[in-house]
Amino acid sequence: MATTRSRQWALVLGSNLLLWLCGSGGCLDVKAEANPDPALLEAPHGEVGGFWNPWEPDPKTFWDIIRWQFFSTNPYDKSGDPLVPRVENDGQSLGEFAENPNATWVGHATFAVSDGDDVFLTDPHFGKRALLPRRIVPPGLPIEAIPSDAFAVISHNHYDHLDAHTVKALPETVQWFVPMGLAEWFRDRGRPNVVELDWWQSARRGRWTITCLPSQHWSQRIEQGANDSLWCSWLLDSGETKYYFAGDTGYFHGFAEFGRRFGPIDVAMLPIGAYEPRWVMKYQHMNPAEAYRAFLDLGAKHFLAMHWGTFDLTDEPMDLPPKVLLEEVGARGGDRDAIHVLAIGETFELTPTVHAPISPPPGEGENDASPR
Repeated sequence: MATTRSRQWALVLGSNLLLWLCGSGGCLDVKAEANPDPALLEAPHGEVGGFWNPWEPDPKTFWDIIRWQFFSTNPYDKSGDPLVPRVENDGQSLGEFAENPNATWVGHATFAVSDGDDVFLTDPHFGKRALLPRRIVPPGLPIEAIPSDAFAVISHNHYDHLDAHTVKALPETVQWFVPMGLAEWFRDRGRPNVVELDWWQSARRGRWTITCLPSQHWSQRIEQGANDSLWCSWLLDSGETKYYFAGDTGYFHGFAEFGRRFGPIDVAMLPIGAYEPRWVMKYQHMNPAEAYRAFLDLGAKHFLAMHWGTFDLTDEPMDLPPKVLLEEVGARGGDRDAIHVLAIGETFELTPTVHAPISPPPGEGENDASPR
């Protein structure tokens, strides 16, 4: 049955309304006009203290958020417990050489990827809450299983993607790759081994080329103002296998450009959840159909679904996104074998393909992976 927002006003007021949604673009009366010119992906987009998406402003207004949270009705029935599969995984394989690259879904936007001797994490979150929303399903791996020489990429500073507890609990030797404006946050927490990059900049770590790419989102935390730090996606190239991690994003023309510049991409980790209602969420969160379109734009070989089944953030039931995704793939006659909806704790293994290593775009320099 339908439920009203007013029954959950305390959680909404404390988390979703004040911090999670009310970014600078989301609290101004802005007329949005999308421009799919690829050149805008490389246009000026601000500096630390104020970033924006140059191809399209966020159309949400403050009153949209008020209307959603207090005066709208959720058409979905969320009275039952969500069915989110989880398998036991002690993480011991992370300490072993991975003959074939593999990715384990820890939950939400967190994957632990093993590739040869290396392990990297995406938006690692092993905590019990994302500020106020509680974790519904435990992490798919024990945090103690993460090797001390692992590295991690962060897409942006929202609480369901950047967790202070996790950062402190992981070994101090973990190296962090973050978008502009977040290095100081890590240093303040005793984690100086951090590399800060702008869109289209690359860093090297051994055999890896790690490239910061645009996404369509925004940023804010209690200790950081609206859009003070950048948001991004990541392309990680081992020299044999290419991984694209989308972070948090709405659908935009960047996916086609990434596929053109960096393809062939082996694995695309794409968000499919936290998308309803569309009139609020469309700009910042893809729905499953848009995520599949992004996968096709990227020209990737494998789609790993994420950003569902962990935190209850929006209107749709937590276990609905995978069903909608598979329906969309079937309706479009897509390759079902390329779509991987993992259980939390489940590991996907792939056979690597040798590619030419990524070179920085013309006019952009590479950075070595030294702290900044």
